[in-house]
Amino acid sequence: MYDFSADSADCARSVEAGLSDYLSGARLSGPGPASDRVVEAMRHGSLEGGKRLRPLLVRQAAAIFSVPRDLSLPAGLAVEMVHCYSLVHDDLPAMDDDDMRRGRPTVHKAFDDATAILAGDALLTHAFAMLADPSTHADAEVRIRLVAELAAGSGAGGMVGGQMRDIEGETSGFSEGDIAVMQAMKTGALIRAAVRMGAILGGAEPRALSALTAYAEAAGRAFQLADDILDVTATAEAMGKATGKDAALGKQTVVARLGVDGARKMLDATVNEALLALRTFGPKADGLRATARYFAAREK
Repeated sequence: MYDFSADSADCARSVEAGLSDYLSGARLSGPGPASDRVVEAMRHGSLEGGKRLRPLLVRQAAAIFSVPRDLSLPAGLAVEMVHCYSLVHDDLPAMDDDDMRRGRPTVHKAFDDATAILAGDALLTHAFAMLADPSTHADAEVRIRLVAELAAGSGAGGMVGGQMRDIEGETSGFSEGDIAVMQAMKTGALIRAAVRMGAILGGAEPRALSALTAYAEAAGRAFQLADDILDVTATAEAMGKATGKDAALGKQTVVARLGVDGARKMLDATVNEALLALRTFGPKADGLRATARYFAAREK
């Protein structure tokens, strides 16, 4: 029987160790040596915290096709570096202006704004360097597909575009459809990329990839719905960051439109949609099922 707690804890340990090893000055050197200050800021923004859910999704999707955990780890690390870069930049004064992340000072508070920008830039850049490395996969075509998938999920038509829409929504009216598109891009696109990258590693056929994409899109919506609910219901201590900021900033969320109870009903329906998409995979997809349920039940 699949044990979500054990698998997620094991994945978090593997990601922490893998990131710590990769984010060393020697590993990051190019034509010149890596800046010690930038490396320190990169490590501050990515180590010692985080649930590592996106690498877990890579692992779980790849496991459906019997890909060993160690072979799915590099792709998971790349997704996590993109996620961490986005948090470093989100926390900046020009964006969400947060002082705390994962229970400690954000990168721009621990260092300064310029260093935080450069550390985020470097995390993003090295994520793609990792995917392009032959050690990630022996087949260059697979590596190219992984690079393209992560770029699509994190770029102007994905996470970055969703962040821009989120900012625009603070001063312009959004319909429920507009909110759904924004959240599918801002949060869902990287979750979608993580699941699809696991499937690509496993050589998924088009029909399987389509089913996993449907799961990932529903799971991404569930994650964002839960996040919006927690911003209203959870404490800053539990979350490790400020809460109640969505309403204060005029953020366009489902909670703001439907209330907490309405959002929870939508969350339950969205999780069921994610589970339904996995019906053809049998027990091999129990990991992905458990993660979708976790998205709905999490308290931080």
